[in-house]
Amino acid sequence: MSQPPIRSVRILGIDPGLRRTGWGVVESEGNRLVYVACGSVEPKDTLPLAERLLAIHDGLTKVLAEHAPAEAAVEQTFVNKDGAATLKLGQARGVAMLVPAMHGLLVAEYAPNLVKKTVVGAGHADKTQIQMMLKILLPKAEPNSADAADALAIAITHAHHRVAAQRLKAVGA
Repeated sequence: MSQPPIRSVRILGIDPGLRRTGWGVVESEGNRLVYVACGSVEPKDTLPLAERLLAIHDGLTKVLAEHAPAEAAVEQTFVNKDGAATLKLGQARGVAMLVPAMHGLLVAEYAPNLVKKTVVGAGHADKTQIQMMLKILLPKAEPNSADAADALAIAITHAHHRVAAQRLKAVGA
């Protein structure tokens, strides 16, 4: 029994934040990954919350128009001790999920520890370890911030998990 050919898919990873929302785009064909682009949307700290959220919306809309991803993945928010900060981050995350959904994209969500485990092999890896693995997995990538690097790691996580799901589906599991 032959397996259907694996098609290439462009994936947008998003690491939401009010100060800096990182984004990264990779092309995935089976286990093969190709770096496309990365960067961050950085609203001015002096803007009111609504305008910062609008800047994130506009920045991500521009990324979608320029890079035309087929799927998107967003990091899940972990709850920290500062409830107000968690709530604001949740608002940025809502915008980060809304923009690709408005463009008809599937939006997957991944916990931070799963992203680290997928990319580095350890669920409690630090940002330096993620950046080192990115140099191996995507040698042409040069993220300008830790947030852009995290966004690439989120895109890689989605690529790996979608391939695993396709393989399970192919064998009827």
